[in-house]
Amino acid sequence: MKAHTKETQATMTPAKAVQFLKEGNERFQQNLKANRNLLEQVNDTSDGQYPFATILSCIDSRVSAELVFDQGLGDIFSIRIAGNFVNEDILGSMEFGCKLAGTKVIVVLGHTACGAIKGACDHARLGNLTALINKIEPAVEAVKEPADESLRNSKNMEFVDEVSAKNVLMTIENIRSRSEVLAEMEKNGEITIVGGMYDISTGVVDFY
Repeated sequence: MKAHTKETQATMTPAKAVQFLKEGNERFQQNLKANRNLLEQVNDTSDGQYPFATILSCIDSRVSAELVFDQGLGDIFSIRIAGNFVNEDILGSMEFGCKLAGTKVIVVLGHTACGAIKGACDHARLGNLTALINKIEPAVEAVKEPADESLRNSKNMEFVDEVSAKNVLMTIENIRSRSEVLAEMEKNGEITIVGGMYDISTGVVDFY
């Protein structure tokens, strides 16, 4: 599989970009890989890059976007931060990826059993991690059930995964509300902004 070119990127639509990622995840689940020569892609992309997707995911070592979507060099912009939330710098990176570099989809990818989400559920406090956890805690508060405080912690994996899913949705809302550039692009049909949850036990990404 060749690296994307200016011509192939131009033919990409938001819906097609999502489909490419779905097909890549299906290959990953089946332990198949698209036939690509990475060194050839190094050469092909040496004069420019034409990725089709911008993916915001967690730093979790089990959730590499390039691997779980079976993508090669020059295919995606990968933004990674614990808890896959957005701030000014990440929004700027997304604006670059979409408005200036031509990607057609933004994916906010959460995952099951997320350590950052667990920390937020437990209201962990540790050095600079405290400020990061504070940015995820609104998702904890937004999940109303269970009401019993003894069940609203990292020991309750169902609760953790509910918070992780809510965090994805809230992050998408933040992208639309905090970036006029991206909101306008989505309104004009130039891009789509979608969420996904990666299951660390199966390798499956569920989009929503």
